[in-house]
Amino acid sequence: MPFSLATCDLCDAHKQDSPEIFRVLPPVFRDFGARYVFAGPVTTVKCFEDNSLVKAAVDSCGFIDTPQGRVGKVLVVDGAGSLRRALLGGNLGAAAARNGWAGVVIDGCVRDVAELAPLEVGIRALAAMPMPTEKQNQGLKDIPVQIQGVWVRPGDWLYADADGMVVSATQLA
Repeated sequence: MPFSLATCDLCDAHKQDSPEIFRVLPPVFRDFGARYVFAGPVTTVKCFEDNSLVKAAVDSCGFIDTPQGRVGKVLVVDGAGSLRRALLGGNLGAAAARNGWAGVVIDGCVRDVAELAPLEVGIRALAAMPMPTEKQNQGLKDIPVQIQGVWVRPGDWLYADADGMVVSATQLA
């Protein structure tokens, strides 16, 4: 299900909304996947330098079927902004694309940048880092997370395009 809403238009329409309803993520994220425009309902993971739950998420079904059609979800990962370990690489990015995820937003790093670039999934992260994580099966899922100081909750809707990313408590289209 394609989305044609521009984040600038969403900000114009919702700039007076309370932060519980409408939020804008800071402009610190870089694109790493082939899909630059994406949107969908949010699923969250909170982890620190351990991508066990990220792997479990992208290995699962990344979409929901609605009366209007299939909608890809957006995985939002609170990696605490760590620049020391990559939480997503080529294999996990390919799994996200294969399983229908609309996007993955990581407050942390990715690796295998050349492998991520052609994947039909939105991938945004702070930076590239070749160092992998240690798998210790630690972290939390489906909880409110803070991404660069902005709260993102499971079930929120995230919209991303060339101008940035916004988060809404409800679907805006």
